[in-house]
Amino acid sequence: MRQLNLNLFIYPGGHHEAAWRHPGAEPHRVLDITYYQQLAQRAEAAAFDAVFFADGPSLPDNVRYASRFRLEPFTWLSAIAAATSRIGLIGTASTTYMEPYNLARLFASLDHLSGGRAGWNIVTTGAPQAAANFGLDEHPVHARRYARAHEFVEVVSALWDSWEDDALVVDPASGVFADDTKIHPIDHVGESLRVRGPLNTPRTPQGRPVYVQAGSSPDGRAFAARHAEAVFTAHQTLTDAQAFYADLKRRVKDEGRDPDLVKVLPGISPHIGSTEAEARALQRELDELAQPEYSLQQLHRLLGVDLSGHDLDGPVPRDLVPTGGRHDHGSRFEVVLGIIERERPTIRQLLHRLAGARGHWVTAGTPEQIADRIEEWFLGGAADGFNVMPPYLTGGFDVFADEVVPILRRRGLFRTEYAGSTLREHYGLPRPAGRSS
Repeated sequence: MRQLNLNLFIYPGGHHEAAWRHPGAEPHRVLDITYYQQLAQRAEAAAFDAVFFADGPSLPDNVRYASRFRLEPFTWLSAIAAATSRIGLIGTASTTYMEPYNLARLFASLDHLSGGRAGWNIVTTGAPQAAANFGLDEHPVHARRYARAHEFVEVVSALWDSWEDDALVVDPASGVFADDTKIHPIDHVGESLRVRGPLNTPRTPQGRPVYVQAGSSPDGRAFAARHAEAVFTAHQTLTDAQAFYADLKRRVKDEGRDPDLVKVLPGISPHIGSTEAEARALQRELDELAQPEYSLQQLHRLLGVDLSGHDLDGPVPRDLVPTGGRHDHGSRFEVVLGIIERERPTIRQLLHRLAGARGHWVTAGTPEQIADRIEEWFLGGAADGFNVMPPYLTGGFDVFADEVVPILRRRGLFRTEYAGSTLREHYGLPRPAGRSS
């Protein structure tokens, strides 16, 4: 029977922008690795597929009001690997601001040292302020970033395949450590990259880490259809999620790939209470802790419109929001625009809608209601599973693991224990054959 894939998306303090101010949060521990190790161990005890860690190569806007710093993901995931044994380890790395050889080494090392649990969240980086951190005068435009990303993935894939599976011999009797006839340079010369290879690390337990992608713009969908094995996405309604799911699966099939081997995993940020009223009270409590100055800056980043001089309790000035032509912020812009057009919120209401999880699906209810909504999306052609984004940590995840997961299991929708040991096995993905094979 088809079953859900569930990841724990870990964000310092939690996914609500005011999470660090909630009395149930632990903001004093966000630079303590044991905090993250314990979260990962909790997710592993619940048999989650993976923990997911986001990243970006610049300091996000307005750290004054929110926990917006970044920890380097390979260091973080290595520490998580040492404290766990089965759960997948998905980290973010940019094709715009990294070089393929270094990235291939880092992920290959993580996959080896974790026993085959690594996943690469492939991003092109949307933050323009990153450019100055790398000596660039300006951030590459959307289309150019995706063109480099296609070539980048091809190069990294070739590097991971530059050792044949049986190249590592380790035969003390013959004195042969590695069969160098089965280790191949890639000699790549392309539009953006030149890499000779081979990689200085053997082929990994999974063949290569799982390819994860998070863009839902037209360029992002085309990229996912060609490369991705799991797709993180943001939707506010079942209808929108179903449309995206159907479109992506069709694109995957058009690329000659099996749609069942590409997992669509929307984000869900559940506020959970013993009653629906209690759950909604938790959501209101967090919303009221949000700082309007920070929220307005976030909205400006998503929409490209500064509404700081407007009445927060007045309507969103629809005429100021650009809708013509291509928007460089991509899919998240469309999510916010959909909320404005569908719900006609005040500015304050819109800020609260986005404060919960930056445009991902925020819902409130009892454990049974949350399980019902997950089941509806899963069986209704909208998702293969979810990125669970607790509004605050650690309690927001504890209640999901303790009260929602058992309901999903009773319905036969989620595993009771791991059947395999690698992330590919958790996702039901085959180990890819090497190119030389």
